[in-house]
Amino acid sequence: MLAGRISFIGAGAMAEAMITGLLRKNLSLPESIIASGPRAERLAELRCKYSVGSTTDNADAASKAEVVVLSVKPQRLTEVLGGLMTLRTDALVLSIVAGAPIQKICSAIGHKAVVRSMPNTPGQIGAGITVWTASSETSETQRETARTILGALGDEVYVEDEAYLDMATALSGTGPAYVFLFAEALIDAGVHMGFPRRIAEQLVLKTITGSMEFYRQASLHPAALRNQVTSPGGTSAEALYYLEKAGFRTAISRAIWAAYQRSLELGTENPVHFPDAYRTPE
Repeated sequence: MLAGRISFIGAGAMAEAMITGLLRKNLSLPESIIASGPRAERLAELRCKYSVGSTTDNADAASKAEVVVLSVKPQRLTEVLGGLMTLRTDALVLSIVAGAPIQKICSAIGHKAVVRSMPNTPGQIGAGITVWTASSETSETQRETARTILGALGDEVYVEDEAYLDMATALSGTGPAYVFLFAEALIDAGVHMGFPRRIAEQLVLKTITGSMEFYRQASLHPAALRNQVTSPGGTSAEALYYLEKAGFRTAISRAIWAAYQRSLELGTENPVHFPDAYRTPE
């Protein structure tokens, strides 16, 4: 079990996911967790569900914690950081804010021990994956604490280079949105053909989850698995031909690159300029 108090500055969905994971895995006690945010009704909801502490005073929450989790929207980070000057000298700051560089956080609060991470929404059921890194001033003990907390959301991957965090934001952090859109498109196609929506949803859900489990167990490149189900002149070959003709791969690649650009822009006050070849079409 983790020692000390954990304060969440921001009480949204990902903060709740982390609280749920910590309690589910018996890594922390409810009385050792504080949720802080501006909405009293949201804080009351968390108190009722998890018996955790709560406050609308970020500075008060931060001053009492060994671990301070920054879980606010990127657009509110600068404002929130300005009110966090009451940190304990031995506190660990763990950020899950998209696009926020470690240096920006360190400079704003005058604190050196900072971990930057990018979880994704499947973490809400313990099935996520989080990429993270740490400032050089973060101790080994603090890194292990961060690893344990992030592990409550699912898998975690430590990287030395902070640049990977913006890449992870575009790929795995935003990734569930791409999967959900793809699933939605498949379901709508099934309904268009004549399936009741209930059956179309059942077919698509099992097809996606089953395919991913097959991929995991087969340990083969996705192209090899795709070739296995693509008979010459068959239905798969016909469908894949139209997907390639429509620029399916290119659209995905450009979408992820656009998300990567946006992550970089969130971390700076100045626009980020990229080669025209990589710009998303207007």
